[in-house]
Amino acid sequence: MPTRPQALPRRTTLAAVALAALASVTALPAAAEGPVLNLYSARHYQTDEALYANFTKTTGIKINRLDGKEDELVERIRNEGSTSPADILITVDAARLEVADSLGLFQPLHSKLLDARIPANLRTPTWVAFSTRARVIVFNKAAVKREQVQTYADLAKPALKGQVCMRSGSHPYNLSLGAAIIAHEGEANAEAWARGLVANFARGPKGGDTDQIKAVAAGECGVTISNRSGRAHV
Repeated sequence: MPTRPQALPRRTTLAAVALAALASVTALPAAAEGPVLNLYSARHYQTDEALYANFTKTTGIKINRLDGKEDELVERIRNEGSTSPADILITVDAARLEVADSLGLFQPLHSKLLDARIPANLRTPTWVAFSTRARVIVFNKAAVKREQVQTYADLAKPALKGQVCMRSGSHPYNLSLGAAIIAHEGEANAEAWARGLVANFARGPKGGDTDQIKAVAAGECGVTISNRSGRAHV
């Protein structure tokens, strides 16, 4: 878990992108092609392309990348078992990594370099995070006042009755958020917060983060939580 920051709408949690060690962080040699790193990735950002290119330029190690959805990649590695060619898994959200770790898919990760460069609160004995993401509060300024939604705790207050839209609580993003609240506030307070949040729902949970933002903009609800960055009101 991250160290606890101030309670602000843009609080950054470890519902973020993470890097996991699988068979080894050492590149697999290919007979005719030279050293190769087999990478399973659920990320789809241009910054990653630059990262891979710079890695190959610096080390001479080619990257063989297999792209896929988060849960599909974890299931693939599980099915491949000890014959999996994967060296590294890059996926999104600590909750998904915890599932994979609990399945015994990762080996212990020992790296003095990573220990020196990555804060202790962003790594475990089997995986490390290389970036974090803010799960921000997004609100409709015509329906909700800024001062009403300064913290996650505010979303459970009676003043927001019928104003909250959310995606499913079983989604990894919300599971990680809930886990962070438990870690920071304790189980009893987290449960009370969750009950208050549900009591403020404008409708049943559905859709993804973008759908929640659209619902806020359309006036279907007044406030939501999303991984989107940028302005915190619409």
